[in-house]
Amino acid sequence: MVELQQLSKFGNHLIFGVSGTTLSDDDKQALNELKPIGVIFFGKNFVDGVPYEVWLESFKQLTEEIRQYTERDSMFMTLDHEGGRVVRTPLPITRFPYAYLLGNSARKVGKATALELKSLGINLSWSPVADIFSHPQNPIIGSRAFGTTPETASEGAREYYLGLREGGILGCAKHFPGHGDTSQDSHLELPILNLSLEDLRKRELIPFKMLVEEEIPLMMTAHILFPQIDPQVPATLSKIILSDILRRELGFEGVVVSDDLDMKAVSEMFMQVGTVGRAFAAGCDLFIVSRNINSVSIERTYRIAEDFVSSLSNGSLDEAVVEAARKRVEKLLAVTPQYPVYPLDKETLVKNAELAIACCFQN
Repeated sequence: MVELQQLSKFGNHLIFGVSGTTLSDDDKQALNELKPIGVIFFGKNFVDGVPYEVWLESFKQLTEEIRQYTERDSMFMTLDHEGGRVVRTPLPITRFPYAYLLGNSARKVGKATALELKSLGINLSWSPVADIFSHPQNPIIGSRAFGTTPETASEGAREYYLGLREGGILGCAKHFPGHGDTSQDSHLELPILNLSLEDLRKRELIPFKMLVEEEIPLMMTAHILFPQIDPQVPATLSKIILSDILRRELGFEGVVVSDDLDMKAVSEMFMQVGTVGRAFAAGCDLFIVSRNINSVSIERTYRIAEDFVSSLSNGSLDEAVVEAARKRVEKLLAVTPQYPVYPLDKETLVKNAELAIACCFQN
């Protein structure tokens, strides 16, 4: 029992992925024992190929069961929902185009997206992308970014975030300190960007700085190695990048969340003893374990949680660091709305579909 109580302390810092449209026994065990503070949903969590009312009712039951097993009334209910290819929900939820095509409509689209996500009980969207479309062969960012220059990327990300905020949804800037210039996909390998800090200041950091000034509540790390800045570890584990640059230089006071720990760029690192402690010490407050890429079982999630407990026990992870992270997360959760799941009216869906079509033809 004591051990389970210790494991559940990691739940205060865990965004967890469940396996399907209903909870498996493993899901139920992890939700009940780890008590994650949030859940990330994917396409696999929605019944596809059935009428709207049917899949919506199924998803409603799923979210209710998640709250039941975690015994949490307040949670971060989250989704990657950028537009383009990064849309998890079935129709009739609007399929807005890539960020790069939104132009002057970014704020309208952000607000419309927020209103639709609220109807699914979602209170946090892992967007906007604050990266810059600066590398034409980038396999993972590309047109997910709002622009090819710091100015256009900044303005688009800012406007989209303000739309989310006006619609009542939390936003998260990603992927700090910038994923736009990579030629590798961090889902598959660890990208390396040979940029100096001065290079970042002149380009990559500009959109993030603007979003910090708008008080965006969350910042997601990039699983990228910057050898000129910190040759030892990727940004997710780098105190130089997360504490010195993000916190001190840019003045970010919100919650820092890791990108998915199941991504191959870092998945093996987080199976090594002490890694999660180093990520906390670097400046991470929340950790995503999606179980959507190469971690269908709950074994990896438990190993990370156990490493967290061991690091606290042996003193390699400072309790004060964890407490500071917990307070930042709890402070944000306290002001995060908890929405019921409900059907949207046809008029709203038609209006949003027309907005999506208009975005495709405005440039």
